[in-house]
Formats: sequence, structure tokens, C-alpha cells
Amino acid sequence: MSRIGKLPVPVPKDVTASVSADVLTVEGSKGKLTQELPQGITAKIEEQDVLVEQETKRMTVVVFERQDESRRMKALHGTIRAHAANMVKGVAEGFEKKLQIVGVGYSAKIEGKTLELNVGYAHPVRFEIPQGIEIDVASATQFTVKGASKQLVGEVAAKIRAVQPPEPYKGKGIRYAEETVRRKAGKAFVATQ
Repeated sequence: MSRIGKLPVPVPKDVTASVSADVLTVEGSKGKLTQELPQGITAKIEEQDVLVEQETKRMTVVVFERQDESRRMKALHGTIRAHAANMVKGVAEGFEKKLQIVGVGYSAKIEGKTLELNVGYAHPVRFEIPQGIEIDVASATQFTVKGASKQLVGEVAAKIRAVQPPEPYKGKGIRYAEETVRRKAGKAFVATQ
């Protein structure tokens, strides 16, 4: 539980991190993210020697400390450290989820700040793209959800997938690119004598 929380979060040169009034702020080329620290967890920005790619380098790091050794505090310690690591990675590199549409006549396209999905309904489904998210449509059946916040990217991708989840008989619907849909056998025709 607490082993992850004890690890410092290295901050790359092109990313700035600051802590003020129990709020951690991380800013980089992909955007700016903030995280409120839970009660009992404190964060400090320090200079430390960090092992990076078999080399020891002097880097800015974010270090988290907890006020007591209770089970709940240990869990929060590791969780907030993982959130901070995701924030640093998000503002530096970004996160993405690839989705694909399977089905005859099914397609997706972008119109302004709206993703329009034709997925078997009598009308196209319009999905408003939230602030901080970018959707790239590579083809009519493949698109990518991108953003700095791992949580927001995953949430938006899940909401888009929920518009028409893949069904188990023909596999039609919206799925993640790496997702495997378990197929069921249809009804078998038995001839009677």
C-alpha cells in the first residue's frame, strides 16, 4: 500500500510543479492539471538525485508524506502519488484511447466541437466533446480520444463506447481498439422429420 507512496515523482525539465494550500498544480506543453490533496497528506517540491535510464541525475521531484500509519492513510498515500505521476505524464506526453466502430453503415465524424456517430439508430448520435479533450478521426470507423487527464480520457472513451457497446452475436458496435469481444453462437437450425 505505502511502498508506492514513498517513491518520489520525477518532474521533467519542460514541466513545472507547485504546491499551494493543499493543491498540487502541474503545468506542461499538453495543458495544466490540478489535484487537491486529501487531509493528512502533504506534498513538497525538492531537488533529488534520481536514477533515470541507468544514470543518476539531479531532478526536481514531488515527495508525498502522510501524517500517521493508519491503513486508510497508507492507501491514500499511494493513490495520491499515482495520481501525481499520471498528471506529470499527462501534461508532458498526454494520454490516448483508440476506439473503432464495427458494423455495416456505422461511421463517425467530427463537426465543430461535436462527434457525430451513426451506429444503427434512426438518427445520428451527437456527443459534445468536453474541454481538455481532443478527438482525431483517422477514418470513418477509427478514432482516438486524446487529453492530458488520464481520468477524463478514460471517462470520455467509456461514454462514447456506451452509445452502442459491441453485441456478442455479430460484434457490431463501438469497441476499444485492443478489446476482444467474445462471440456467442446464434440459433442452430434443426430439421424435423
